[in-house]
Amino acid sequence: MFLGTPEFAATSLRRLVEGGYDVVGVVTAPDKPAGRGQKLHESEVKKYAVSVGLPVFQPEKLRAPEFLDAIAVLKPDLGIVIAFRMLPEVIWSLPRLGTFNLHASLLPQYRGAAPINRAIMNGETVTGLTTFMLNAEIDKGDIIGRVEMPIHPSDNAGTLHDRLMVAGAELVTLTVDRIVAGNVVPLSQMDIPEEGLRPAPKIFREDCRVDWSRPGPEIVNFIRGLSPYPGAWTEFGDTTLKLFDAEFDAENGWVAIRELQPAGKRRMTAKEFLNGLKPPG
Repeated sequence: MFLGTPEFAATSLRRLVEGGYDVVGVVTAPDKPAGRGQKLHESEVKKYAVSVGLPVFQPEKLRAPEFLDAIAVLKPDLGIVIAFRMLPEVIWSLPRLGTFNLHASLLPQYRGAAPINRAIMNGETVTGLTTFMLNAEIDKGDIIGRVEMPIHPSDNAGTLHDRLMVAGAELVTLTVDRIVAGNVVPLSQMDIPEEGLRPAPKIFREDCRVDWSRPGPEIVNFIRGLSPYPGAWTEFGDTTLKLFDAEFDAENGWVAIRELQPAGKRRMTAKEFLNGLKPPG
């Protein structure tokens, strides 16, 4: 049984299906209105699942009796969760072999909703992926597999996301094979001290405001860690600017913004933005 919503999850689902694994059911988010026309938007996981004829479930409430009855009928051997909601025990304990999650960090570091963003924002040069068995604690289940990945100076959250997404699909299939074969030596996280661990909490709009009093390299990491989404921002006169690309000039000690987006306008280079400014007076 597969549970997930965005493209990051859909890539692993595709790998499982194309690899011949028997996916008995797919659980994803309900369709939601999006865009100016507020048309119903289907998750990437749903789009792929429907395209290959997999049974799809979109519960509003995970504890709804009709939903729980429907997935119980599937009698899944194993559950796989990627970028989905927090699951109640009645769901993650249902599969015979348990349920594992793919997390985009090297656990126990960066537990939480935004591990990719936070790792770059904090100036990390290495991150990775972890598969772990779900339990009642968030991101604290027994570790099954881990894969390291470098964070390049040119990376932003988008490019790192895409590389982790592809590598994650490979780790998911390897984890399934190991669990089914009984070839697992789980690593417990429960005894790992919390001191020294960096969290990855959900990012809100105010978290994305640039603090220009910080050192230049930290500002650049902050901007690239939030690019392209949700986007670092700063005030400029009576408007706001989203900042997507920047570099630090160590010789002159300044942060050069290379790509930005004024509120209500398109994304553009800094040169285009400056050319469009009206002269004072």
